[in-house]
Amino acid sequence: MTRPVTAGVDGSEESLAALAWAARQAVRGGVPLRVAHAWRFRPGEAPGAGDRETQERWVRETVTGAVASVTSRHRGLEVTTDVLEGDPVATLLTAAAEARTLVLGSRGHGAVVGFLLGSVGQQVIAEAARPVVLVRAGGDRPADEVAGHEIVVGQQGEPEDSAEVLRFAFEAAAARGATVRAVRAWTLPPLFSYSPASLKLLDDAGGLEPYERKALAEALEPWRDRFPDVPVVEHVEMGSAGQVLLSVAGRAQLMVVGRRARRSAVGARIGSVAHGVLHHAGCPVAVVPHG
Repeated sequence: MTRPVTAGVDGSEESLAALAWAARQAVRGGVPLRVAHAWRFRPGEAPGAGDRETQERWVRETVTGAVASVTSRHRGLEVTTDVLEGDPVATLLTAAAEARTLVLGSRGHGAVVGFLLGSVGQQVIAEAARPVVLVRAGGDRPADEVAGHEIVVGQQGEPEDSAEVLRFAFEAAAARGATVRAVRAWTLPPLFSYSPASLKLLDDAGGLEPYERKALAEALEPWRDRFPDVPVVEHVEMGSAGQVLLSVAGRAQLMVVGRRARRSAVGARIGSVAHGVLHHAGCPVAVVPHG
């Protein structure tokens, strides 16, 4: 089965930017585009909202208009549309599971918009089985994708920890003819956190920074071999991962970060790095679940 690129659309400016970005992604990959809208009937929510039939007709007209905007620009693109009534989290998680990528609109300095207000958007990002890309209004400019801007990807931990994140970044760079900037940030941990074995590894590497550089090079090695035509910049810097990634965001046409969902009393939470980048990076951000 060929997985589509799926865009969640609700008529907001941000979701239309996400749809435009998703359409270009589908064209590059030679895959279908799926447009999904989750809605609920809300009687009496607003003056003139009307009955169920009226609301559903408005929803379908909104989605139809959005789809027409991309099909006029991408002749031959296969597009399917699903207008689904029900719980937005469940609907979008199902859509994500069936997609190669789920693309949603984001305001950046605030909540994800539309039917993804507040905790709903966070829950979708935290629980989706596939990568989720967040696009701001104005973040869908095709010129940014051909102007030499990089695919910036955060790498942490052991090579196997970031394999899916690096895969996504290298595939995106190969499709766009872009450079990958792989970022590994490091901080000084308390001395007591080092085991004798880790201290020996650090000593063999010549210190903390050389150790981090070696770790990044080892994580990148299989992806350099698999994508020999993709230029790679290795970026190792002392600092918090979120701050270091945001410091190079101006170079990026797409930023790629990994995530492990964390459960709390109020539901699923994404990590602080993904949270910070989603809220402050001006470019689209892909959040990729770790394998």
